[in-house]
Amino acid sequence: MVGGIVHFGRMLDKIRLHAEGKLPPDYTEQLGDQRGTFDGRCVRFLKVNYDALRERTLAGGSDDELLDWSFANGRKPNEEEILIWNAFMTKRGWRDEAKDRLVFRLNEAGFGTDCGVETMFDFIDKDEGHPPRQMA
Repeated sequence: MVGGIVHFGRMLDKIRLHAEGKLPPDYTEQLGDQRGTFDGRCVRFLKVNYDALRERTLAGGSDDELLDWSFANGRKPNEEEILIWNAFMTKRGWRDEAKDRLVFRLNEAGFGTDCGVETMFDFIDKDEGHPPRQMA
């Protein structure tokens, strides 16, 4: 989490990995400001242009510097907006319209639906071999 905002740092990592040719193909499909993607939602939340952010990211800088750049070139959400954003994003796939997509991805990955995964964030963690997140 960068600046208290979920997904922003992951999006930057994906930009960097893609530029190095190291991003898996199924992740490449989710790059950019596309409807329904986490990257797209993140840049629209910050009101920053994805292509400009990609260019700035590849020019170098820390994640915190890139977030500051995003605030300066888009908008800086307040504490309550960040709280709402984080709650929305971390619950995608749980009791919402993304549930069918989550079930599809679980079955596609061979996990089945009884593996303890309830959200898209849980799925990403499991798919990448990370331990489940602990909610504070």
